[in-house]
Amino acid sequence: MPELPDIVVYIEALQARIAGRRLDAVRIASPALLRTVEPPLEECVGKRVIALRRLGKRIAIGLEDGYWLVLHLMIAGRLRWRPPGTKPPGRRGLAAFDFPNGTLLLTEAGSKRRASLHVARGEAALEALHRNGLEILEATLPMFRKALRSRNRTAKRALTDPSICSGIGNAYSDEILHRAGISPLALTGSLDDGELERLYVVAREVLAEWVDRLRADAGDRFPEKVTAFREGMAIHGRYRQACPDCGCPVQRIRYASNETNYCAQCQTGGKVLADRALSRLLRSDWPRSLEELSNS
Repeated sequence: MPELPDIVVYIEALQARIAGRRLDAVRIASPALLRTVEPPLEECVGKRVIALRRLGKRIAIGLEDGYWLVLHLMIAGRLRWRPPGTKPPGRRGLAAFDFPNGTLLLTEAGSKRRASLHVARGEAALEALHRNGLEILEATLPMFRKALRSRNRTAKRALTDPSICSGIGNAYSDEILHRAGISPLALTGSLDDGELERLYVVAREVLAEWVDRLRADAGDRFPEKVTAFREGMAIHGRYRQACPDCGCPVQRIRYASNETNYCAQCQTGGKVLADRALSRLLRSDWPRSLEELSNS
């Protein structure tokens, strides 16, 4: 799923291409994409783009007269910039937004249609789509402490809950927790002031570093290679590969369609956390430590 760094770079690329431009047409290829009926999408056509804004992991395109097109890419949604009039591609194409200088395509891989488009009018309607999580790159340390202690969640859940922290998902939460040396299952209520300060500093570092890296990778081009698995990530998507800090194999916890990656040596004092699927199957044979894992 595109997260804060990806969304920031998307918005910068859109700013350079559609700011001040007129929206000539919107072609919806997948009826399931549009999640609102009022105001009608047709009322947005012919209006100029006057603002671009990030709402967590959503992209909000502001138009004249207070209209907003709000895109949530979810897991597999991606944006493409193509020559004017380009058709949405086959089964992956969800929509095309036509401007005088080019067409913005929204595509989604896979068979599940999770990406969404909302039309809103006015600031109140726009804010109703926002989960109002903390913007970590703009927040102070006291604000961060208050947000994470507002509910006693696991550190992983707190970072990825859009009502607590804005714009962070599965990939960057793994990277943040690894660099901070904090277990993904540590409860926020049990983290002391020093640990929360370390998490705050590291979260800001990781997000800012990846914004810079993705910005440099894209250059003047529209970002095409948006993925949750980036070359240069320390542990996300690197199950069984060596941790870059200690050399121990990266571990994982799987739940539903998600996977958390972590280093037992760096984050959990050598303890291998229970995988909900495999540990239930293996029961007493499930390794509880790196030593047991290496001997199994």
